Amino acid sequence: MTKKVFLDPGHGGQDPGAVANGLQEKDIVLQIARRTRDILLNEYSGVQVRLSRENDVFIALSERARLANSWGADYFSSVHVNAGGGTGFESYRFNGTTSQATVANQNVLHNEIIRAVKVVDRGKKAKNFVVLRETNMPAVLLEFLFIDNSADAALLRKPAFLELCARSHAEGLANIFGLQRKGGGNVSGNKPSSWAEASWKKALLKGVMNEGQGPKEPLTREQLAVIFDRIGMLE
Repeated sequence: MTKKVFLDPGHGGQDPGAVANGLQEKDIVLQIARRTRDILLNEYSGVQVRLSRENDVFIALSERARLANSWGADYFSSVHVNAGGGTGFESYRFNGTTSQATVANQNVLHNEIIRAVKVVDRGKKAKNFVVLRETNMPAVLLEFLFIDNSADAALLRKPAFLELCARSHAEGLANIFGLQRKGGGNVSGNKPSSWAEASWKKALLKGVMNEGQGPKEPLTREQLAVIFDRIGMLE
């Protein structure tokens, strides 16, 4: 049965969200949400994806929830960037009456993102956010780093880091629903081994490797030539 995932990039239009270090929250979260959608649709079977906004427009909080409800979404994930002088990643569910699935899904998604991005884990939290309170399906709100922290902002400027955020977001959602990769296999079959995780992340952030090709996929000679070139061996 096809699963419906509703992605909600926060803010937009006249509401930029948090602003600091030359960055605007509304732009960053739209990049993450769009890329998450593309990964899910291009790499997995049995999933439909909608965004609350596809571009830089303002949509009221209750309208975001209404759009997800009217579509009959199976899951709602709201994407944000934090502010306030902290660092790291945290996630939220509704702090009122909630289903066991909401808690379980938050655990799966949160853990997958932390495993991949390896930033400070600020924990799984609960709060009375409108988009969590008014949605009819299990829902989560994600806060990717702090835009007013210079080290976090430096990461948020890197396309490779935003790719990590989006891919871990997509893979967490795939884990929740047990989605199958197109061509066979599930999400867990194409993760780096534990002994290679740190080096794989460094290679992605440096642009030596491309997240679009998984860590366990075979390497062609032309790809090897590009890697040698990127690390300066062909100078």
